[in-house]
Amino acid sequence: MNGWFAVDILSLLGMFVLALMPIIWLVIALCGLHMEAYKAALGALAVAVVCALVGWQMTPVNLVTAALEGFAMAIWPIVIVIIAAVFTYNLTVHTGAMETIKQMLTSVSADKRVLVILIGWCFGGFLEGMAGFGTAVAIPASMLLALGLDPVVAIIACLIANGTPTMFGSIGIPTTTLASITGIDPTVLATTQALQVLPFVIVSPILMVMLVGGGPKALKGVLPITLVSGISFALAELVAAHFVGAALPVVVAAVVSLVCTFLFALKTKDAPVPEEYRLVAGNGAKASDKPLDTGTALRAWCPFILIFVVLLLTSKLVPFVNGPLSSIKSTVNIYAGDPKATLTFSWVNTPGVLIFICGIVGGIIQGCSFGDMLGVLKDTCKQMSKTIVTMLAVLGVAKIMGYSGMISSIAAFFVGTLGAAYPLVAPLLGALGTFVTGSGTSSEVLFGNVQLQAAKTLGVNDVWLVASNSLGVSAGKMISPQNIAIGTAACALVGKDGEILGKVFKYSAAFVVAMMVLVFVGAMVLGPAA
Repeated sequence: MNGWFAVDILSLLGMFVLALMPIIWLVIALCGLHMEAYKAALGALAVAVVCALVGWQMTPVNLVTAALEGFAMAIWPIVIVIIAAVFTYNLTVHTGAMETIKQMLTSVSADKRVLVILIGWCFGGFLEGMAGFGTAVAIPASMLLALGLDPVVAIIACLIANGTPTMFGSIGIPTTTLASITGIDPTVLATTQALQVLPFVIVSPILMVMLVGGGPKALKGVLPITLVSGISFALAELVAAHFVGAALPVVVAAVVSLVCTFLFALKTKDAPVPEEYRLVAGNGAKASDKPLDTGTALRAWCPFILIFVVLLLTSKLVPFVNGPLSSIKSTVNIYAGDPKATLTFSWVNTPGVLIFICGIVGGIIQGCSFGDMLGVLKDTCKQMSKTIVTMLAVLGVAKIMGYSGMISSIAAFFVGTLGAAYPLVAPLLGALGTFVTGSGTSSEVLFGNVQLQAAKTLGVNDVWLVASNSLGVSAGKMISPQNIAIGTAACALVGKDGEILGKVFKYSAAFVVAMMVLVFVGAMVLGPAA
């Protein structure tokens, strides 16, 4: 009996290690070998192909079609929205509107610590809540770079900021997806998620300020505004989740936090800024001395205002607009191993298309010619070319791992070997899924039912354990190769992916450890669901 048990454990361990090989390769390639992300991702794809063929006997046809489904998902909607977001930003730079935006922001404060909260945290959270798919890293990181922040610091700050909002990103798609596949009420699930993530929301702006300022000393003089930003975000998110549901928690929270932070910044505007935290001349500090008229300000912000309005009007919150637009779609079966495995392409009501439209209209309002727009678009595609390869490869890996059974083997090892201690690693699965796919939604699809079945098997509160998958997503999003590649492309640091991963990993690891303890203790306290 004991011999059979030992053999079974060894078998689980062997399949677990083999299933992890694409992920292990990514870490080694990015951090150890300092490869560019697209090369590391292509290597991970090759490793996944070999492992799926050898370890899980996946047929060549199923393997190829699984990868093709990943490629298709990468192109639409992920790549299209990334290009659209960076194109919009590049267009505002080309028209000079970004200088106006910089002037407005620096008129509120010339303190880098305050600006990283306003742009990276508040504005980035808003972009994640409305669009997601990398916009919350690409646009704020580019803006912070334009204001004079070190590009590596700007990217890491935005990666930290992008973690906790991901569960409610893109008008709550990850949470509503998780609710649908587990059968849990979306509002109950969203409320539990908001409660679990609350302390991490408050901590995130603090970490961003410490990052920009070089340590805890940077909090001196700005701790009150940092706490106002984090606490207002956390409480608004919890209230919106409980009373509105899964669609708007981050959008509401980001707007509330932006208003509170903005007003607090105005109140303390005349406070002296230490020289080491002040924006250097030529990066926006001088521009704030010249007053702006309302028309100029609106023209500068119009692409982003349009993005907000259009994404809101076309969301499920406005069904008579969302319904007809969402019906313009195609559903196809690409993966040969399962005729029910379909992929739906929404041709109009998808963030990438809508952001493109808003960017073009905004460019017209700002006086940009179509010829210049085409030039900006061409340059943007060239800028993002390696990122596109990274997206294709990573999503190919994710689909091969999912369809072959590699993901199931990873989950089976944790559940089979840890037993009652499983809640301790539940957030780790969510983080792992997001690290591999770059998507909170994909992580929920991969591991949502695993968490539910584990809760039922162990007699743990199912809502608490299922929500913990989303909590882990927050940590995994920070270190996702996709997200890092988006940041490096937006800030012209392609090839620095490994360096950034190494530096942001400590934040993600600290979050994961704290999340594991939180979920484990909560599972013991709550017990099984009623």
